[in-house]
Amino acid sequence: MSDVHTTDTVKRLVFADREIILVGTAHVSKQSVEDVRVVIREEAPDGVCVEIDPQRLSVLRQEERWTNLDVYRVLREGRGFMLLANLVLSSFQRRIGLETGVKPGEEMKAAVESAEELGIPYHTCDRDVQVTLRRAWARTSLWGRAKLLAALLASAFEDEKISADEVERLKRTDALQAMMEELASYLPEVKEVLIDERDVYLARRIWESPGRKLVAVVGAGHLEGVVRHLERCAAGDEGVAFGDLETVPPSGRAGRVVGWLIPAVVVGLIAGGVVRHGWEGGLRMFLLWVGVNGGLAGLGTILAGGHPLTILAGVLSAPFTSMTPVVGVGLVTGLVEASLRRPRVGDLERLNEDIASWKGFFRNRVTRILLVFFFSSVGSVIGTFVGIPWLASFLGG
Repeated sequence: MSDVHTTDTVKRLVFADREIILVGTAHVSKQSVEDVRVVIREEAPDGVCVEIDPQRLSVLRQEERWTNLDVYRVLREGRGFMLLANLVLSSFQRRIGLETGVKPGEEMKAAVESAEELGIPYHTCDRDVQVTLRRAWARTSLWGRAKLLAALLASAFEDEKISADEVERLKRTDALQAMMEELASYLPEVKEVLIDERDVYLARRIWESPGRKLVAVVGAGHLEGVVRHLERCAAGDEGVAFGDLETVPPSGRAGRVVGWLIPAVVVGLIAGGVVRHGWEGGLRMFLLWVGVNGGLAGLGTILAGGHPLTILAGVLSAPFTSMTPVVGVGLVTGLVEASLRRPRVGDLERLNEDIASWKGFFRNRVTRILLVFFFSSVGSVIGTFVGIPWLASFLGG
């Protein structure tokens, strides 16, 4: 067991042979940046652990973070939803950062810089962001992804101003816990990957870091969970192996079955229409499917500001791409939009600024491609869930 000494933002865990000081931070807080520097300087630890992975640290320490982005490759590799979610989260943090005068992640950067200035080794203790996002995506259905992105888009661009005092209040455990519970009730599988798993991962990384005295800088929302798992590591109740926490689980058999079940149902209904109502009836059902699915995918493309030819591509391809889990309409519309309106160097250079507003999202060609991808995909999904009952109704009529 540990001896835990606690303040609002710092928890000191004293074990039999080592001491770990946890600093809980808000990711866009001036006070958090100062807290981190003061604690590291006053404690003079043997090592500093930070809640960041090497890739994100590299991004924080360079200005042009998006200039090497290849949107074509992102879409072809099926990472369009993931990139859009990443950009929207960055947008939300950037908006708060602009209002508080602190860039997102500045406290983690301050921890690394303080360690370097004092000659203290530092350790990046968070899981690779791509692994985290891919694990969350793998556990979420297409509809769940749409729900999550819709909620993120709504929160990222709401007009309500957030003051520095309000950001500081986010460090209170009760406020953060309420936010986590809301996330858990909305999409439990995402909460598990983004919060619970990372509590375990962070604690194990901190525990295996060398040094009798460590300072670990983590987001305030992880503080309680990391303390709990550190104590389990110290008691020998929890090993430090990472196992499947660093892997992306393959799609389950149920997911693959459902992916092919929808096209089987559609084909079955249209075939039933041919049998019951003749070729004319089957053709009417097919045109109904094309109109509903393609029409809503086209409407989504219009809402995203897609090129007229991209809209046409969405209308024509959605009824067929929705019949296979291999290729989605978003891939078609995204690639067509990217070909017709190729991202310019300026779009990549301004991406970090443009994601801070709706206007910027639609103006920048990179994010507009992703919006076309997203809205056309959602339109096709809605069209599928609307179209199948209509086909069944027509067949029974």
